[in-house]
Amino acid sequence: MINIQKAAVIGCGFVGSTIAYTLMQKGTFSEMVLLDAVPGKAEGEAMDISHGLPFAHSMDIYAGSYEDIANAAVVIITAGANQKPGETRLDLVQKNSRIMRSIIGEIRRVNCEGILLIVSNPVDILTQVALQESGFPKERVIGSGTVLDTARLKYLISEKLNVDSRNVHAFIAGEHGDSELAVWSCANIYGIGIEEFAKMRGFRDFSEDMDEIYHAVRDSAYEIIERKGATYYGIGMAAAKIAEAIVRDSHTVTPVSVSLNGEYGLSGLCLSIPTIVGSRGAEQVLEINLNSEEMKKLHESADELKHVIGQI
Repeated sequence: MINIQKAAVIGCGFVGSTIAYTLMQKGTFSEMVLLDAVPGKAEGEAMDISHGLPFAHSMDIYAGSYEDIANAAVVIITAGANQKPGETRLDLVQKNSRIMRSIIGEIRRVNCEGILLIVSNPVDILTQVALQESGFPKERVIGSGTVLDTARLKYLISEKLNVDSRNVHAFIAGEHGDSELAVWSCANIYGIGIEEFAKMRGFRDFSEDMDEIYHAVRDSAYEIIERKGATYYGIGMAAAKIAEAIVRDSHTVTPVSVSLNGEYGLSGLCLSIPTIVGSRGAEQVLEINLNSEEMKKLHESADELKHVIGQI
């Protein structure tokens, strides 16, 4: 029987341990099991995070085996090779696909019935691999997608326009990677179209700034990796937000990576699209009226991913 208050994190590197730490601080779950290919790493992270419990929320955090995840409501998979400086997310596809297949095989073996949240990169492709290998209904396999990219977009817009980022409504769609697109046609500040709002803030022509912001979002991971070797705080908070939407059944709209079945004229792949997320996972993929240029870019992003999927 599923324990809605239990989560599992598979992979205790920078990203996995940061997600576990964030979930502990937020008090989202009452039980959390950590797994890693190196058992001592999971044990060490569980010990370290547990020592902060007196300052946070009551939670049982421990290192375990696949048998311990059988009744977890949410299984967060971060395991995989790290993205190295100069390496694209798609370069990781072959080796991380093999790792994902191995993990999903173990999840099937213990008859886990929870929701799979894929964070490993390239996330859209690995979400597709997890879906195919698991045989789960498509709503139970979702990727972290462009949730972090969207947060980066909101932050950079807020900085440029000097407005609270919580009043910025905009999102990134497509691949979590180089072919992603900013859906500017839907972007607004508290209901005011972004270019109109920019004029109110003294910008005569905001189009160049929009292009600059998009490229800064797209290249953020490369910039951070070049400086510190890895990204983990932002994705840690993004993944925790998705997990929270599941366990609290909050019906949150967020651009997770989901399996498409005809939406936007696309099928046979997972792509990051605004989706309602709740206790059943990906409850509804939202078809938004993109303009012709955005639709073209979305299909170009899908074509790039399909090419890679065909190679594996």
